[in-house]
Amino acid sequence: MFAQLKSLFSNDIGIDLGTANSLVYVRDQGIVLREPSVVAIQAGTTNVLAVGEEAKRMLGRTPGNIVAIRPMKDGVIADFEITEAMLRHFIQKVHHRKLIAPRVVVAVPSGITEVEKRAVKDSATHAGA
Repeated sequence: MFAQLKSLFSNDIGIDLGTANSLVYVRDQGIVLREPSVVAIQAGTTNVLAVGEEAKRMLGRTPGNIVAIRPMKDGVIADFEITEAMLRHFIQKVHHRKLIAPRVVVAVPSGITEVEKRAVKDSATHAGA
């Protein structure tokens, strides 16, 4: 009952976290976001400065105190905190309701381990899913 009620007020979101690009699908809207899987952070911190296309534009054009990171490697999470920040950015960009979290499905490669699956699930949960 609660799940049916929640579906009336929440978005159903599908996220494909790719090594090079990430796609975000929203039910009844199709693919609404296609951005590079890149996050720009301040060097020596986890302070996120930009995500996706904006972060990719910074590659090679930024001062030494800004580092561009690809948090996915071979389809799995290589950097948990940065992946979480990237997921949060993608979810906030397409889900504008603050009170009810979206229902989110994240695509993962078929050959990943249980630990890697758990990392994806935890990242999505911490990101607001």
